[in-house]
Amino acid sequence: MRTESNATPVADTDAGHTDFRFWLALHRTAGIGARRSAQLLDSFDSPAAIFKATHDQLRSAGVRPDSIDAIRNPDWQAVDRDLAWLEQPDNRLITCRNPAYPPLLKEIPDPPALLFVHGDPDYLRQPQLAIVGSRNPTHNGQALAREFAAHLAACGLTITSGLAAGVDAEAHQGALEAGGTSIAVTGTGLDRVYPAQHRELAHRIAANGALVSEFPPGTAPLAPNFPRRNRIISGLSLGTLVVEAALRSGSLITARNALEQGREVFAIPGSIHNPLARGCHALIREGAKLVETGDHILEELASLVFLCLSQTETPATSGVAGGTDINPEPDPEYVRLLDAMGFEPVAIDQLVQRSGLTPEQVSSMLLLLELQDRVVSGSGGRYTRTI
Repeated sequence: MRTESNATPVADTDAGHTDFRFWLALHRTAGIGARRSAQLLDSFDSPAAIFKATHDQLRSAGVRPDSIDAIRNPDWQAVDRDLAWLEQPDNRLITCRNPAYPPLLKEIPDPPALLFVHGDPDYLRQPQLAIVGSRNPTHNGQALAREFAAHLAACGLTITSGLAAGVDAEAHQGALEAGGTSIAVTGTGLDRVYPAQHRELAHRIAANGALVSEFPPGTAPLAPNFPRRNRIISGLSLGTLVVEAALRSGSLITARNALEQGREVFAIPGSIHNPLARGCHALIREGAKLVETGDHILEELASLVFLCLSQTETPATSGVAGGTDINPEPDPEYVRLLDAMGFEPVAIDQLVQRSGLTPEQVSSMLLLLELQDRVVSGSGGRYTRTI
């Protein structure tokens, strides 16, 4: 769904907030989390103003004494290390005041004040589906994660996950093998890869998507970081698919974050004898949508993808005109597909046979045509041409 001509470049500085030093200093201040940062930015307008505020002004804003002391004595050496990281190729910093900040992520209750990005930040604004699950999935779980990711990536969704072993890695790999794009949200600084065996996978993701973290360079893989990371995985995405998960699982944290954020949650059912299916079954009982194919997810997300694309306009402040053209003139392959449809309901496998296109091409094209109101989907996975 993303094309190079419509890419949204990220400026090296924020309009009106050109000094990243204060943003980084605030981000590193002990006791100042995402919610408190947002409150302080509302009160003082900019990070620079926060660090210029008096002790009494900070106290009146509700800042605790220990955090006031930290604000009065920033760790400028650590900030300089962050700035040195930003000077390296393909490294970016996106603050919550930057028009390139992902709009869906900004909607969650506690969005990060800033994001460190390695790769192409434009993908953060594209329609995404999170795929998460067990770090020790069954062989069937591995295959399902890869197959769902490949199909959905081929249909234009960016696949987002956490770079962990198991389902996360399979989802990233499936998306990339299908020629799609992927985003990895990490629980460490982006100067390291965790787990280390995913170093090559991380490089592939950065070349075909982005690595993202709210944690500054140098941050180790500490246990409390991963639940915080999970809210970003779900917050960036239109929905979250859980492939396999035990009842006590970080994947369920991600799914419940998605529910609290008002996002769609999907779960693949499994055998009642498989302990890794119990988390998915629990989610289904709580209202998650049971899915058996990737097309079930596409059907649920079609209207949300349309809304996401309509909001993903190139910001005027970036100085670059453009946006995502959601109603382009159909190219010859689209004409061939429409001709193969006629005006009677037809199944995807029939369209593949008639048009000579691959199933992945047909599914992706049907999604875009449905968003353009050129076709409508009906019962039994059949599609009907409208114009």
